[in-house]
Parts: sequence; structure tokens; C-alpha cells
Amino acid sequence: MTIPDSGFMMENGVSCLPCTPEEEKNIVTHLRDESERNLKEGNLYFVISSRWFQRWERYVGIDADENLIGNQSSDSRHLNGASSMVAERPGLIDNSDIIRNGSDCDCKENEIQLRRMLMEGQDYVLVPEGVWEKLHEWYKGGPALPRKMILQGVHHRKFDVEVYPLCLKLIDSRDESQSVIWLSRMASVTELFRRVCALRGIEQDKARIWDYFNKRKHAQLFASNKSLEESNLQMDQDILLEQVDGHHSSRFGMDCTGNELALVLSEPTRSSLTIAGGPTLSNGHSSGSRSNLYPGSSLSSGLTDIDDGFNSYNSVRKGEKGGLAGLQNLGNTCFMNSALQCLVHTPPLVEYFLKDYSDEINTENPLGMHGELALAFGELLRKSWSSGQTAIAPRVFKGKLARFAPQFSGYNQHDSQELLAFLLDGLHEDLNRVKQKPYIEMKDSDGRPDEEVAAESWKNHKARNDSVIVDVCQGQYKSTLVCPVCSKISITFDPFMYLSLPLPSTITRTMTVTVFYGDGSGFPMSYTVSVLKNGFCKDLLLALGTACCLKSDENLLLAEVYENKIYRYLEMPLEPLISIKDDEHIVAFRFQKKGIGKTKLVIFHRWQEKSTSGHLKSGTELFGTPLVTYLGEDQPSGADIETAVSKVLSPFKSMNSSAKAHIDKENGFLSDGLDEQCSSSDAQSVENAELKGTLSTDLSFLLLLTDDRFKNFKAFKKDTLFESGKILRVVLDWTDKEQELYDASYLKDIPEVYKAGFAAKKTRQEAISLSSCLDAFLMEEPLGPDDMWYCPRCKEHRQAIKKLDLWMLPEIIVFHLKRFTYGRYLKNKIDTYVNFPIHNLDLSKYVMNKDGQSYVYELYAISNHYGGLGGGHYTAYAKLIDENRWYHFDDSHVSPVNESDIKTSAAYLLFYKRVRSESKVETGEVSHSHSIS
Repeated sequence: MTIPDSGFMMENGVSCLPCTPEEEKNIVTHLRDESERNLKEGNLYFVISSRWFQRWERYVGIDADENLIGNQSSDSRHLNGASSMVAERPGLIDNSDIIRNGSDCDCKENEIQLRRMLMEGQDYVLVPEGVWEKLHEWYKGGPALPRKMILQGVHHRKFDVEVYPLCLKLIDSRDESQSVIWLSRMASVTELFRRVCALRGIEQDKARIWDYFNKRKHAQLFASNKSLEESNLQMDQDILLEQVDGHHSSRFGMDCTGNELALVLSEPTRSSLTIAGGPTLSNGHSSGSRSNLYPGSSLSSGLTDIDDGFNSYNSVRKGEKGGLAGLQNLGNTCFMNSALQCLVHTPPLVEYFLKDYSDEINTENPLGMHGELALAFGELLRKSWSSGQTAIAPRVFKGKLARFAPQFSGYNQHDSQELLAFLLDGLHEDLNRVKQKPYIEMKDSDGRPDEEVAAESWKNHKARNDSVIVDVCQGQYKSTLVCPVCSKISITFDPFMYLSLPLPSTITRTMTVTVFYGDGSGFPMSYTVSVLKNGFCKDLLLALGTACCLKSDENLLLAEVYENKIYRYLEMPLEPLISIKDDEHIVAFRFQKKGIGKTKLVIFHRWQEKSTSGHLKSGTELFGTPLVTYLGEDQPSGADIETAVSKVLSPFKSMNSSAKAHIDKENGFLSDGLDEQCSSSDAQSVENAELKGTLSTDLSFLLLLTDDRFKNFKAFKKDTLFESGKILRVVLDWTDKEQELYDASYLKDIPEVYKAGFAAKKTRQEAISLSSCLDAFLMEEPLGPDDMWYCPRCKEHRQAIKKLDLWMLPEIIVFHLKRFTYGRYLKNKIDTYVNFPIHNLDLSKYVMNKDGQSYVYELYAISNHYGGLGGGHYTAYAKLIDENRWYHFDDSHVSPVNESDIKTSAAYLLFYKRVRSESKVETGEVSHSHSIS
């Protein structure tokens, strides 16, 4: 594609329209694609306000294209009514809403800083340098906010645009002045020296720079190729500059507490591979604390970076009250602190990491992190249980996280569940007792007993995975897949480390369908039913049949009505329900199975108009809902069609007021309430009594035969014969006679499948229990269209029916409440209160493996999330088992809390410990809980 060059200029901030909207879109799309193909470290990207960029997208029509892609099932039928208005062209590029000081900022361009806590996609977008140059050429404005692409991670290398470079606060000990330095976290310490010395006018060989986190000397920084991230430097932290020529001395010469040990780099467990800390936001660090790096030394309250330089194998001081140390927020790290507090208060892990676990560290596992993650976590746990109430700054642990899981580095808030999943898996691989994993070929179940297949699967799993995490946190579930076409059944037994439970409202949807009687035996009624989001039309038919008390000798035919025509029939049982959108109108026609003939008759409605000369003429616009019935004759005639039309219209006969008193009509339809009592014979008898005897085959309707495109219309006579087995379409022209005889309101304004406002008024949110979430998790459901299963018998991918069952439960079970929902264009958080037990959670009825064991659990920790998606705040509740008391861990703040106050709608992760009966032997309980006979 050749990109046209634009030679047009802006005059007084107004564009001369260098390109059409379509040309601008094509140019930008091409440049973006080209940039994606040439990703490399150092590429420039520019930050642009989402507010301005969305206006540009609307102008060039990108929004319309995305909506078309996102609603493929609606395709061309919705385009006819689409607005032809063209969005207004945006003005100058305006980034004032995403920078500090906004439009009042008079800084130099390289000094302009973004507002903190911005979210990509919501507050800003990133565009490649080429796109920025074109947009700036067309629109001018700004200011320009360039950012570089960096490459981070060890095992999983990841390109990332560093939107927020590292901000360091330089304190010059010579005059105690303060300056701010902005550098990439991937910049070297040598580059930091160069910048500091140039800024403060000092020769490099006379400069000494200290990591001065929390106003304490932690380590001297030496000029090297080591990155600032590897050096554990955090966003907004202090660094200290000292001159070493002897002419300048200051109070910064040694730690104000007299702890000279803080002046040396003492971290024996760090290796040259250690990478620490990405840019973060400090929530304010308290000073006046004391840093003691030797175990057993006295500790006072306050903040200290005691995670640095702590020996993994030092013993905890006896008699010291532990488990009450807070974790300092290193900048949007509350998600990490919340998950960590839950783990460091997990009794079996506390017992394990307080012992000597050095023999179990696996440094050779290619799936692990050379033991570094386990060591960092072990150090952190030991400090949590030995530092009294002194808050810990987990800089080293965060550094390991950035090194091995770059998705958690950077500036934005992350998900505590995603971090927990990474930690459990990472700790397992770092502590895996299996040094050489054997290759094991998995066998199919082939109808063998579940006990045999489950034991074999667990044995194979343990042959490759054997660690304290497997011992304590892993259970086993049974997964059954059934092919919807050939009914092939596949059964597997798989391990799990936590259970992600859907909230019932996230896996179901409500759908409103209007049911018409195809034989004219009753009034149309609308029903609202609940079905699985990933379900099929057969599920909708089943729910609808239950709601309308469908008899065993009756059938339902689903159809979509659009612009007063039948747009499509939903006759395939396995048609996915996601193909039905909320704004569509779905009807169902109810028939006696024995009354279904070979010839389908579709009746459309049209008003007949009077011409200026007084003669009747057919109108051009259809109205109402088409009606569908069947003709039973082998060779139907025109008289049969007229009879069928009369019969189908019979329920709409105008009635006297006494008859209407029996009917609660709302928006032209009977309300759901009339039919909720499935003994509908009383209601039907009233209707049939009024309608009996009113049918007449002598009525002469104005009926015209038409085709599927409504292009041709042809009259027919009563004795006209039609070929059997075809679809006949007729248009009924409503004259004054029909309008007087029939009530057409029943055919109008059928409700949409789902209307948020209407449903919100009618439906009161029900309470959700943990058991209902577990039931939803274990419910049989079809796989999503993006998660198809390859059927070995069909040799094709199928949308199989999946069923999960719990086979074996671990000592520690973690429930993840899936509060966050993600769609293509919508992200949402569900704040519904989930009622969960604190004591005596009995899961025995859910366990398929009936081994006689008791599966009763007790809650000991909760990870909470407050606020909205992409932001908010995480805290934790944890129970000190020895004290039998709950505490609230809010970053560095720790306070006792009543047990009655820990159940809130913020609960996100629930941690339960299995309660062992006293009769069971303590030794070997963990392995016994996993044994399968």
C-alpha cells in the first residue's frame, strides 16, 4: 500500500482537510500494522488522550466497523436503519487531561509528566511514532509525550512501552538540596552516575551514590551495566549523593540510628541474575524507623526494608510474636501485599518455610526460577513471623516478580488472583522434588472404573510434580466431555490448585420470548426465562417449554422477527444462543405435533389505505408480527388458506368488556403472572368459551400470495390448488372491517430479548451463597465457541458439553470468586455479596470419591478488592490460628478485626484449611489426603 503524502497545512489551528476520513483510517491502520511487524527495543511510541483519540476514531468510522464485527449475527439487517450522520472532525490534539497541570503546564516538552494512575485504553492510547507524526501533521496540538519500548523478563521476554519511567529523588549531601531524575528502569547504574554527576556538577570518581530507600542507606551503587530495576530502585524513592574527597562531610555519613551495618551491601542470596522492581508509585514512606539486618537484633515499630539482605536460613527468634508485620506499598502493590499476606498466614506453608527447606530447592528445573522465587518468598515469610509489628518493604520479592513475571511489573494495578496463580505454580516448580521429569503417555479412560483412572492420573502427576505445594494445595477433579454430534464421551482427571467459581449471574442470561399459538387456540404471551449464556437453542426451548407448560404432544418453533418479517427460523437445536442479541425480537409458535402438516403458511400483515378517489389500495409497509401455521391437507387450496388465516386470527377477536376482565393485558400481551400457575386450563377455558362459534369460513379476507422478497403479489381464489410441502407466504391487507373485528394490538410491540431497564425493575437481586457459586461451577454447560473440543471420533472441533466434578480435595482450598467479567467492548466488576461460611464448610457432598474421609473446612484468610475494575484497592483478612483472632492487613497497617466483620461484598479470594478430626494421626495426613485406593 502506498501512503499518500499530505502537503496541506493548518491555518490558525484549522485543518485544510488533507485526507478524507477513509484515507486517514487506512493510513493509520497501515502504519500500525507495519509497527507491529517491526517490534524492537527502543521503538518510540506516543501517549495520546483517549478522549481526543476516540473522537478521531468516530470521525474516521472505526467505531462503526468495530460494532459491525462485534455483532456479526445482526449483519446487514441492522445497516438499513443505521444513522447516516458523519461524526464531526476533531480539533487540535489535546493531551491536557492526562498531564500534570493540564493546559496550564508551561514546562519544557521533556519535563512534562503524565498524571499518575492512568489506565491504558481508558485514559490514554499508545500509537507508534509513524502514526503520531501523521496525526500531528493533520491536527497539530499536543503536547508530544514520547515513550520507549523496553524488553523485560527472563523466561518470558515481553515487549512493553514504559509509560511511566522511573522517578528518583536525588538528595545532595553537600547542601541537602533535592532534585528529580527521570530514567528508564532498564537504564544502567552507569547512566545514573552520568546523569547525577552532570546535574550536580561533580566528577564521577568523587561521587558516591546510595540506595536511600525510606531515608535509610541500604546499599552503595557502583557504576556498572546493572539496570536500575536489578538494583531494586523503586518509583519516587530517594537516592543519596556524597562527595568522597574529604572536603565535604554531612550528617548523611552514617545511618542516624548508628547502624553502621546498613552502609554495606549485604545480600548474600542475590545473584547476578536478580532483577528488582519496576516503576511504582509510593504511597508515602514513614521515616524514623530502625533497620536491623542481623537476625535476633532488637526491632522497633515503623517501616524498614528488612526484606533486603535477610539470610534465608536464619531461625526465627523464639518467644517473639510473629505474623503481624504489614507490607509496605511500593506503588500500586496492594494486590501483591494482599495475596502475600494470605499465603504467609497459610499454616502448612508457615511450618514448611520456617524449617530448613534448602535441600528441596530445585535450581535445575527449566520451568522454575532457579529457586530464586522460593528463596525470596521464604525470606519474606520468615521476616513476617520474626519482626513483630514492624512493616516490611518487600523490594527484593517484587524484584524477583518483575524478573520472572514481567506482566506484574510496571505501574498499573494487577489482579491478586493472577498473582496467586503465578506464585503457587512458581513455588511448586522451584521446590519440585522431581529433578528429571519422566515422559508419560496419557491413556484414555476407555470405560474403566473412575477409581482406577483417577489413581493412575494422580500417580502420573506425582511422578512429574512433587512439592509442598502439591502436598498441601493440589486436589483433583473429574472432567467429562460429551460430543453433541456423535455422543463420544471423554473422561479425564486433572489436578487443580484453586477453584475459580462463577457468580451465578455471570454464566446465565435472561431471555424474553413471545409465544403465539400456531393453531389459534390461545392468546400470545411473553415469557422471561433464564438460560446458560453459552447454551444452545435446545436449552432455550426447554426453559420456554417449562415456563409455558408445554404438553408432551406439542412443539415450539423459534423465529426472529425483524421489520415485521420472519428474518430467520431457529430450527437447529445446537444453534448457539450467543447468536441471539439482546435487542432482537424472538417469537415462538406453539403447535400440536399431530397437527403439523407438510405445508408451512406464513401470514404477514399490511394496512390497506384509501386512495384520493375513495378506492381501497394496498399499503406499502408491513406491521405487526407475522403468524405461522401449517396446512394439513395434501394439496391445500385457497379456501384452506382462508380457513387457516381465520383460525389463527381467532384469539384476537374483539371481545366485550366482561370477557376482557379475565385478561390482564400489559403492552398488548398477557402478563407472566396469568400463566405462572401451570394449571392454565381455567384461563384457556375462558378464552375458548368466548371464541367458540366465532370462527367462520365465509369471511373474505384480502389475501395476496407473495414471494420471500415481497417483490411480487398475486391474488388467488378459493379453488386455487397449491403444491404440498412448500412454504406459502400470504399478505393480509387489513381493512376497516378487520380492524373492527380484530384487536391488532396483540401483534404489535413484542418485547426485546432483554432490556436492562425493564429487567432491573422487575427482578430483585437474589442473595448468592458460596454453595450456589460452587453449584454453578459444577453445572453441566456447553463449551464456549472459542473453546471448542477436538472430538477424536468426529475428527472435528465440537462445542462439547462439559461437566466438572470434584474427586479429591486438598488440605488448603482456595476459592476465587470471579467478580471481573471481560467482554469485547465491556469490562465489569460484580459487587454482589456472597455469603460464605467461616466455620464448618462441609464439602463432603461435592466429593465423588467416597473414601470415608470428612471434608470439613475452616476459613483462615481472605483477599479483598474494593472499588472498580483496573483500579481500586486490595486488603487482606488473616487469622492467627494460635491466637484464634482475626487481623486486617491493609498494606503496612495491621489492626485486629472482629470475626463478624470479615464477611463483606469485597471478598475476592477465600482461603480454607481442612479441619482434621482428633482421631486421625497427625503424621502423614497431607499425603494420606491425596491417596487413592
